[in-house]
Amino acid sequence: MRIIIVLLFLLNTVYGYEPVQPIPKKIKYDREKAELGKLLFHDPILSKDNRTSCSYCHDLYSKCGTDHRPVAKGFHDKKGKVNTPTVFNAVFNFRFFWDGRAKSLKEQIYGPIQNPIEMNMKLEEVVKRIEKHPVYSRKFRKIYNTNKITFDMIADAIAEFEKALITPDSKFDRFLRGETKLSEKEMEGYKLFKKLGCITCHNGVNLGGNSFQKVGVVKEYPWKPDNPDRYRITKNEFDKNVYRVPVLRNIDCTYPYFHDGSIKTLEEAVQTMAYYNLGFRLPQDELEKIIAFLKTLRGELPEILRGDNTQ
Repeated sequence: MRIIIVLLFLLNTVYGYEPVQPIPKKIKYDREKAELGKLLFHDPILSKDNRTSCSYCHDLYSKCGTDHRPVAKGFHDKKGKVNTPTVFNAVFNFRFFWDGRAKSLKEQIYGPIQNPIEMNMKLEEVVKRIEKHPVYSRKFRKIYNTNKITFDMIADAIAEFEKALITPDSKFDRFLRGETKLSEKEMEGYKLFKKLGCITCHNGVNLGGNSFQKVGVVKEYPWKPDNPDRYRITKNEFDKNVYRVPVLRNIDCTYPYFHDGSIKTLEEAVQTMAYYNLGFRLPQDELEKIIAFLKTLRGELPEILRGDNTQ
């Protein structure tokens, strides 16, 4: 890891390489499909109890695409075991879920709907409900040009909506495009972020979401058998406490943190990562600078949601 840190530092300082890219102001997507997906995303028709929608765990209007609960709640308010990642900017992730088991937005949608703790539905039952619904059945037949609705179409529409959930034009994005300057404290925080090696895992458009990495590189992090880590998939001992790297976009409003929601504040999250992955506690002034930088990552509400009060 130290070799990677040094390499990134040299690329940035000597060659001007920028390890973070701005979120594009716009992204291509099928608006008609996305609007259909938005309706489905907020509709509890997809759950067995007719109470739990995707938006129950992914509040798009006030909670930055998450739910602010330590762990998610679902069918009949059953508690899950993992913290809900934000759905904002998910289109830039290379894998989905903490353990990375889903490879696309569409594939990811199959999981929560069938999970007995989340929405507890059989896919064929979802299709039956949609076919009986006068508005949905008409929209699906028109948009997909078919008389037979499948769950793949339902997942496709929701995925198209999630694709549109980008949060562009954060202060940091505008800085990267040369449109504004960071404050001295914010700039020093970004320099520390790179110098200390945080950038090794948190890079790219999403400052994360593009690799699997271990929590506890220097200091051993406590491991539990029910962790949603890569070990659950691979059964390789090396993959204990290895997760898809969380994205840092809008990180100041996606609390609580970590896979189990055990970390309540951003300050505590940064200090915890510094201790376990760097081997030391950050001085207070350095911590404050890094937090100031991280707060520049809050973007605008996705265009598809603006002026909308869908609940």
